[in-house]
Amino acid sequence: MASISDRQYSKTCAELAACLSISIASARRKVEIAAAQEGIKDLNLRKEIAKNLLNKALLMKDSGQNLAASNLDNLLEALAEEENFMIED
Repeated sequence: MASISDRQYSKTCAELAACLSISIASARRKVEIAAAQEGIKDLNLRKEIAKNLLNKALLMKDSGQNLAASNLDNLLEALAEEENFMIED
């Protein structure tokens, strides 16, 4: 799929990527998937979807629900039975 070369759309996707701690390509893909689910092909409506996703992500971040950071913290946390586990070469 060809990339959309609209400055405002790209900026909004970059802000969404920064907020969610994902790549810009992943943020664009997230917007494209949301647009495809709603059957939207218009650029202006895709910009609105990107803005809505950004606003939702900012609200979650402001309320302390930063999912990417909390998921990473949970994955890096050692379980009690794995604390002393070492891998030998």
